[in-house]
Amino acid sequence: MKYVKLIIKVVFIIIIILLLVILGINFYVKLSSKGDIVNNPDEGKDAILVLGAGLRNGKPSPILKDRLDTAIKLYKDGVSKRIIVSGDHGKKYYDEVNVMKDYLIDNGIDSNNIFMDHAGFSTYDSIYRAKNIFQASDIVIVTQEYHLYRSLYLAKRLGLNAVGVSATLRNYSGSLKFEAREILARDKDFVKVMFKPEADVMGDVIPVNGNGEVTFDK
Repeated sequence: MKYVKLIIKVVFIIIIILLLVILGINFYVKLSSKGDIVNNPDEGKDAILVLGAGLRNGKPSPILKDRLDTAIKLYKDGVSKRIIVSGDHGKKYYDEVNVMKDYLIDNGIDSNNIFMDHAGFSTYDSIYRAKNIFQASDIVIVTQEYHLYRSLYLAKRLGLNAVGVSATLRNYSGSLKFEAREILARDKDFVKVMFKPEADVMGDVIPVNGNGEVTFDK
């Protein structure tokens, strides 16, 4: 019985330590990035990077729509004349990036200025590819605030000059779930970016100062 109590005590201490580490990293990532979230970024950025999100019946979900609308405003305000849409296009019948591209064009964005990243399978991959495939060095990241902390942390650690603009324009269904999941995602990417692995999919360099239509597949 004595040994059972000891084991329970040790397990409890380990769990507490793990929780403190998880929450400590989460706090550090948020604190490190908070000052880089802005409302009015400087003009002349290399690109506005819009991170992908889910679709709903082949259209942007509310979360994705708000990201795109925020990017459109920044574009029209002169923050940058280039928009990178980065998302999941790993399957024939699931295509975030073409939906994003079509939405931007429908809202007055010149197709030459839209760059499609078909291999943005994760936040890390999207940011890594923005730098190494699209050759951007000074960017504005657009996503919801809960996601900006990790995105900006990754961008800084990967050597990008980056600020973020929040696309949180409303209350979202499942927001508490997103927030909880993001805690673990911050911890995971905190470790991952220490090693700076390549994105899962690489490819030819496509400078963001060129013509975005070279990235179109339809």
